[in-house]
Amino acid sequence: MKLDTPRSTVLYVDTTETFETAIAALRNNDDTLAIDTERASGFRYSQRAFLLQIGLSTKEIFLLDPPALDETVPDWKESVAAEINDKTWLLHAATQDIPCLNELGLSSPSIIDTELAARIAGFSRVGLGSMVEELLELELAKEHSASDWSLRPLSDSLLSYAALDVDVLHDLWSAIKLSIEEQKKSSWVEQEFAALQLFRPKPVPEEPWRNLPGLSRIKDEAKIKAAAALWLARDEIARENDLAPGRLIPDRSIMAAVEKLPRSKNELAQNKLFQGRASRNKLGVWWDAISNSQNLVINAVEANPDAIPNHKSWQKRFPEAYIRLSQTRPLMLELAEELSIPVENLLTPEYLRRVCFAPQADVSLQLLNLGARQWQIELAVPVIEAGLALAQLQVDLLPKT
Repeated sequence: MKLDTPRSTVLYVDTTETFETAIAALRNNDDTLAIDTERASGFRYSQRAFLLQIGLSTKEIFLLDPPALDETVPDWKESVAAEINDKTWLLHAATQDIPCLNELGLSSPSIIDTELAARIAGFSRVGLGSMVEELLELELAKEHSASDWSLRPLSDSLLSYAALDVDVLHDLWSAIKLSIEEQKKSSWVEQEFAALQLFRPKPVPEEPWRNLPGLSRIKDEAKIKAAAALWLARDEIARENDLAPGRLIPDRSIMAAVEKLPRSKNELAQNKLFQGRASRNKLGVWWDAISNSQNLVINAVEANPDAIPNHKSWQKRFPEAYIRLSQTRPLMLELAEELSIPVENLLTPEYLRRVCFAPQADVSLQLLNLGARQWQIELAVPVIEAGLALAQLQVDLLPKT
């Protein structure tokens, strides 16, 4: 059955009066809160929330409008935090929403993540729409998934779409929880939920332009400086105008511009791969960035002392580590299939690579120190140790250097 409109009562909260109604309901609620946000990262510069959805088990949904409330109720964030920061939250793909919720001063000591739980439960398609269709036999509307949530006013259809995401969460969690209990995976899921308290977004690097796709393959310093200058010029314009940087010129245009450095503004304009909404109307800005880029001071790339070499290089450079990984990874894949868990949820792949690159005497302790949960350690260690033992037989046959 297609679900076009929420089954709950929905209140759009953008005024003092509607906010007081929402706060009163939140104050009187002690149950788990279904939470979701809508962002406009494809349109605006930041990842901030432009809509905050809160669903109560009493079939009430409140759609809080942050830009409007900033004007009508200046202390709205503190008031909401006082009512919901001590309660359990229910989200789908929690790590996508946690950063912008934290930005609003909102956090929870207990988070239930239906996507994460679905992965542990062994569901193959864990998107919200797929899960709702499979477990609740409901089809969610999808037509507004790529909408610009920063635009005002928000249409009734947009508000209805936003409300649906929290309208189904309580029922969805009940269904997933039943599957988890039947498979005796409750302890695993609880440990994963507890680990969400440790989640932190990756910090912005000192030189974020180094993340440009393909830049690491470029060795010419002049081209690297030109790419950095273009990225920085784009970022400044995007920040000042509150626009997503990619809406000015995409990353691929920056790389296309520096692959063959232009000698003039006209030559840059003739590069057909240099595209984007602002590729031509701000051509002077881009050319100035390139022409002045050689004055840019960039830091030498320093090796991360905690990093291990890329595993793709192990076969030639680190044959012993390659053998260990080749023996343990298939065993981990086999165990994951047996348990109906994605292998990356059974154990973070980076942890396995680190153990294989430099195994310690106590693999359990090594994994614990890396951040693995106890349930992962109990399941993975016997398999890893078996793989390491098999690998050692092959390592012993390697020519001595």
